[in-house]
Amino acid sequence: MANYVLVHGGAHGGWCWRRVVALLRAAGHDVYAPTLTGLGERAHLVSPGIDLDTHIQDVVGVLRYEDLYDVILVGHSYGGMVITGVADRALSRVGHLVYLDAAHPGDGQSLEMLTPEFMAEARAQGRIIDGVELVVFPDSDSVRHLGVTDPDDFAWMKDKLTPHPWKCFAQPLRLANEAAVSALPRTDINCSWRVKMIPPERLAVDARHSDRVWQIDSGHDLMITEPEQVVEMLLRLV
Repeated sequence: MANYVLVHGGAHGGWCWRRVVALLRAAGHDVYAPTLTGLGERAHLVSPGIDLDTHIQDVVGVLRYEDLYDVILVGHSYGGMVITGVADRALSRVGHLVYLDAAHPGDGQSLEMLTPEFMAEARAQGRIIDGVELVVFPDSDSVRHLGVTDPDDFAWMKDKLTPHPWKCFAQPLRLANEAAVSALPRTDINCSWRVKMIPPERLAVDARHSDRVWQIDSGHDLMITEPEQVVEMLLRLV
């Protein structure tokens, strides 16, 4: 039995892993899919103080209070920023890092630095509500990048998306032990859209510390569109 912790991307919540969670649990594994502060069912907690560090601490707290070790830690999209920080702060509890079409940050890098064009587009359509700068609203153009084409799936997803605090994307990640984090077993699972859109040299940089790089023919939200393929790959890591 393995311990999987699934970390969602920007504007999502633990809800987006529903199909993946069901399949992993059916295979006999323990699975946790926390929702990061200020998003999903925790959107009522949004505040000006929420940043990347907040979300890293959210997941570190899950590992600590659930007494989890040798965790297969999966991050989707922005979740790649989070799981890298979690591995740095809770190194002894993490057994494997999985970047599911995710950001691959190094020390001192922010998501804004890694994907400047997308972040500029997202910020241009953002709004300030109750003193919090929020981006990736359900009605923004950013949603078209998610690659969910089935009408029912799209309606289900759009109804649950919540805007994301901009500070999370702008704050640089700080790593105390980058070398140790880089030495952890690591798998990249990319969607075909990413492979087509990202320059090959950038993909090579992302994969420099990875033990394996796999690909699924799908759009960005592959945990919604291709849960069976995602689970089949995650089960290979046990």
